[in-house]
Amino acid sequence: MTNVSPKTRPTAVLDRQIDPMPLYKVLLHNDEVNIMEHVVKALMKVFRFEQQECEQIMIEAHRNGLSLCIVEPLEQAEFHQDKLRSYSLVTTIEPE
Repeated sequence: MTNVSPKTRPTAVLDRQIDPMPLYKVLLHNDEVNIMEHVVKALMKVFRFEQQECEQIMIEAHRNGLSLCIVEPLEQAEFHQDKLRSYSLVTTIEPE
């Protein structure tokens, strides 16, 4: 096997654009089951956000029915959705 240095690689390989990973929104839905303190604590554990940011996410979901938690690649979004659901929170993900 020969090593091909970047200087000797075919131009097509060097010029090829790498598409960025598609991003997904992790959305928190308001529900009538979980108390506000539980939601904030769950958000803090799952995302490791500061309490104030988690309170803002929770309040927005409470007032508007839906709140954006984070935008990230699909695998991470699915992981975070599963973690939030393990705390009995209602969440969805959707393409950005």
